[in-house]
Amino acid sequence: MNRSVLFSLVLLYLSVAPGCKRIGKFDMPGWFKQGDIVIGGIFPVYNREVVIDIHFSLTFRWTQMMIFAIEEINKDPTILLNVTLGYRILDSCSSPTNTLRAALTLVGGQEENNSTCFPAVSAIVAEAGSSQSIAVASTVGPFQVPVVSYFSTCACLSDRAKYPTFFRTIPSDYYQAKALAALVKRFGWEWIGALQSDNDYGLNGIRAFKEEVTKLGVCIAFVGTIKRTYSVDKTLRVLEMIKKSTVKVILAFTAEGDFYPLMKEVVKQNITGIQWIASEAWITSSRLSTPEMFQAFGGALGFVMPKMAVPNLKPFLTSISPHADSGAVFVRTFWEIIMGCTPHLSGENSTSSLDGMCTGDETLSDSQDPFFDVTELRVSYNVYNAIYAIAHALHRVVFCKSVGEKLQRVHFVNTFGDSIFFDENGDPPASYEVINWQLRDGEVHHVSLGHFASAVNVLAPMSPQIPTSVCSEVCPVGTRKAQIKGKPICCFECISCAEGSIANMTGAVDCVPCPVKFWSNDKKDECIPKTVEYLTYSEPMGIIITVLSLLGASLSLTTMVIFIKNKQTPVIKASNVELSCFLLLSLVLCFLCPLTFIGTPTVWTCMLRHTAFGLTFAVCISCVLGKTIVVVLAFKATTPGSKVARQFGPKQQRIIVCACTFIQVVIIILWLTLNPPYPDMVFQHSTKKILLECNTGSEAAFYAVLSYIGFLAVICLVLAFIARKLPDNFNEAKFITFSLLIFCAVWISFIPAYVSSPGKFTTAVETFAILSSAFGLFICIFAPKCYIILIKPERNTKRLVAKH
Repeated sequence: MNRSVLFSLVLLYLSVAPGCKRIGKFDMPGWFKQGDIVIGGIFPVYNREVVIDIHFSLTFRWTQMMIFAIEEINKDPTILLNVTLGYRILDSCSSPTNTLRAALTLVGGQEENNSTCFPAVSAIVAEAGSSQSIAVASTVGPFQVPVVSYFSTCACLSDRAKYPTFFRTIPSDYYQAKALAALVKRFGWEWIGALQSDNDYGLNGIRAFKEEVTKLGVCIAFVGTIKRTYSVDKTLRVLEMIKKSTVKVILAFTAEGDFYPLMKEVVKQNITGIQWIASEAWITSSRLSTPEMFQAFGGALGFVMPKMAVPNLKPFLTSISPHADSGAVFVRTFWEIIMGCTPHLSGENSTSSLDGMCTGDETLSDSQDPFFDVTELRVSYNVYNAIYAIAHALHRVVFCKSVGEKLQRVHFVNTFGDSIFFDENGDPPASYEVINWQLRDGEVHHVSLGHFASAVNVLAPMSPQIPTSVCSEVCPVGTRKAQIKGKPICCFECISCAEGSIANMTGAVDCVPCPVKFWSNDKKDECIPKTVEYLTYSEPMGIIITVLSLLGASLSLTTMVIFIKNKQTPVIKASNVELSCFLLLSLVLCFLCPLTFIGTPTVWTCMLRHTAFGLTFAVCISCVLGKTIVVVLAFKATTPGSKVARQFGPKQQRIIVCACTFIQVVIIILWLTLNPPYPDMVFQHSTKKILLECNTGSEAAFYAVLSYIGFLAVICLVLAFIARKLPDNFNEAKFITFSLLIFCAVWISFIPAYVSSPGKFTTAVETFAILSSAFGLFICIFAPKCYIILIKPERNTKRLVAKH
């Protein structure tokens, strides 16, 4: 069933409900006017814990707004024609207990001593405080009495299961909490404090606010609880919590009366520099207009209902007089506050001095008191709307149709067919203005900044003046947030990004790893290309290798020239000229091999460096093998009856060299065909560098080439070792043995050094192994002969050669 129709039927039921017997009654003063249908009103007119002048003027106007709206409806021929509305207004003193008494008084019937009682009111307009409204709605709800609140915003009252007959003309705090959370987020406040009234309004309001700001990543440093009835010690404990905290923004979701004791202490202790955010309950409080309060609470922000004006209200208010209705409660107090004198009413014995008595000629027409400012009505307008909502519902029940055009005067309602519209929770549509307390022309005013979007634009130029409120400063570039254990999410440390990762914006949650070819700079805010490293000709290591390679090749070529030039001499003839020259030529190529390891690796240089090394050393060791076999066979030739030496001539020597080399050629061809070497980028040896090197492609093929060279070297070493004790005239076997020992020692130590060397040093190790083994072969085999030829030519004779 439509909510407004249910509302109307409930009112009709209460108007005709059967009688009941009263058990007792409360003696509560009130304001009563008879009518065909009576509407009850409960207002916190008096409040002993706050300054009576300010509070009374505000709440007294609410009662007058109810009377004004009822009288206006009674005069309007378009609504409830021939039906007069009456009212009964009681004071709750801002107490849930007194509110409950007032509600029971209103639904308990008339105060006359009649034996039966009908419901005295058809609906109740109540109350300002959420706790008071909860008390009323819970009590009268089972009797199906509608309650329409004008200032109770607790979201808990939207529970239709608990409060089925509760309605209100002010939006729920559910919407205010969302708006406040959006305001906090808009100004970047991530670390805030909160204060709450110790009642349903404050507790539920802060709970809803915390739910919203948590979604936005805002942290609440503390939640202080206050109430107007708390002791001074309790209030000071909350104040100490504020002073010790680092927050610069505090939300006070409190009733004005509850907040006022703390406000006085804040001013007394001169606590400034805090951006206050106010709930709608106190943002428009006139207390903030004093210079003392403005010093601490100036610039406070908050949301309120849009201000409205009601025609003809001011003449009604200025017509209030204790002389017109001497029995009207509250009017006498109002008159004393506004006029500053005590009215003398007929039939009273005055105990006041003549100086404090009114003359009777006083008038409110020229009063400048804020009470008569009807251009910015907010809560008062909610009371006005509440009366009209009830009247429209009654009109529909009585006349079975809506009022029509008159409905458009009611600010919070809309038409839905012929019905007054409440949402499913009994709430009106939410609409807020942003209020900011400012100093203008030497006076403190609360200034409406419009709706949220426009208010943000107005406040934008003030942003430098608005304080920041964070638990931890925003992490600079190059760092990331690190949560502090046991602290809220807004409290964190800024930790520098790890090597190889960056944070190029402030407040980064995580550092971003650099691409594989890049590395972080020193500030960790930019990825820069890694340094490309390879063995170059310009660096010292490259220069040394180049010099040694050219030196070895030059010495080998020089020795070859010397051998060719002196090939007819006994020393050269004894050492097998052809094999020696072939060996020297292969050594030249061995010495030149390291040059292919220097420079930028390419596809061709990678294939050349490994294959040339494997091939030239295979030729070299094959030649040494041939020389070793010649030495051994030469010894065998001295054995009687041996014909082996005669059969092992130059042709057979060439066959051995070619056959041994051919096997290596086959291995190399298979290597290049199946998985050849290729240029590669290596990243694991250094984080800041990219090593350009030649990947062997097939590790098995690479070690097969090395193994084959090692196999030939071992055979040579064994044969040379066998021939080491031959007669002195064949002592070349000793030099071959020394050269092969050096060769094997170099390559045995090469393998672990090659595996463990990082970066370009791997290449250097391999090149030095090549040079060392080549120099070992060259020096051990050819240095003694060159010494005889060049230094001791007198020994280059058959007789001396045979001895040495």
